[in-house]
Amino acid sequence: MPNKLSNDPTRAGLVRSKGIYLLPNLMTTAALFAGFYAIVASIDGNFEKAAIAILVAQILDGLDGKLARLTHTESDFGKEYDSLSDMISFGLAPAIVVYQWGIERLVEYGPVWGKLGWLAAFTYTVSAALRLARFNVISGTTSKKFFQGLPSPPAAALVASFVWLGADLGWSGGGPLALAFIVTATAGALMISRFNYYSFKEIRTRKQVSFTYIIVVPMVFVLIALNPPLVLFALAATFSLSGPSYWLWRKLRPAQVVEGDEVAAVNEATADDDKQGL
Repeated sequence: MPNKLSNDPTRAGLVRSKGIYLLPNLMTTAALFAGFYAIVASIDGNFEKAAIAILVAQILDGLDGKLARLTHTESDFGKEYDSLSDMISFGLAPAIVVYQWGIERLVEYGPVWGKLGWLAAFTYTVSAALRLARFNVISGTTSKKFFQGLPSPPAAALVASFVWLGADLGWSGGGPLALAFIVTATAGALMISRFNYYSFKEIRTRKQVSFTYIIVVPMVFVLIALNPPLVLFALAATFSLSGPSYWLWRKLRPAQVVEGDEVAAVNEATADDDKQGL
C-alpha cells in the first residue's frame, strides 16, 4: 500500500519546510547564547572571553539571515526573533561587558564620573534599542545600499574589540577608563545618527567578484591572525568613522564640483580662443 504522505508533495513539502525553518532560528538562538555568555563571562571577570563571544554572536547573526535566504525560509517570526536576539547580543551585552571591565571604576575618580559611567553604558543600550526599532520600521522603504545609522553589530564589535584590546594590553588607570567612556558613548550616538553606512549588499548580488576583493579579504584575515584585538578594533573603528567621513565628503563635494566646472569652463574658453586665433 503506497504511503499517502510521501505521495502528497504538498504535505511532504510542508513537513520539510517546518524542519528547515528551525535552522535559521537555531542559528539565532546560538547568537543569543553567545551574547548571554558574554554577560556571564564579564561578571566573572573573563573579559577576553566575553569580547570574543560578542564577536562570535556577530558572525552567527550574519549566518542566520543568509541561511534563511538560501533555504527560502524567511518569516516574520524569524525577523522579530532576530531583532530580540540582537538587542541582547549587541545592545545589552556590550554595555555590561565594557561597564564591568572599566567604566564602573570611574567612580574612583569621583561620584560624578561614576554616574556618567553607567549613564554612558545605558545610553549605548537604549541607542541600540532605538536603532533596531528604526531599522524594523524603515528597512523596506530605504535604499539597500546604505544603512541609516551605525548598525548594532559593528557598534558591538567596536566596544567588544576595545575591551579585548584593553584586557590584552593590561590597560588601567584614568586614561583607558576615559577612553572606554568615549568609545561607548560614541558608539551609542552613531547608532541613532542619520549617517549613511555602506551595507556591502551589492557585493553579494554581483555575479563576478572584483579582483580587489580576492586580494584584500585574505590580507585582512592574515592581519587579524597576527594581532586579533588590535586589527579588529582598527577595522571596527574605521567602519564606525566611515559614516561621518562620508557625510563630510558629501558636504564638501558640491564646492569641489563647482570649482571643477569653473576650471573646465575656463579651459574650454581658452581652447576656443586658441582655435579662433589659429
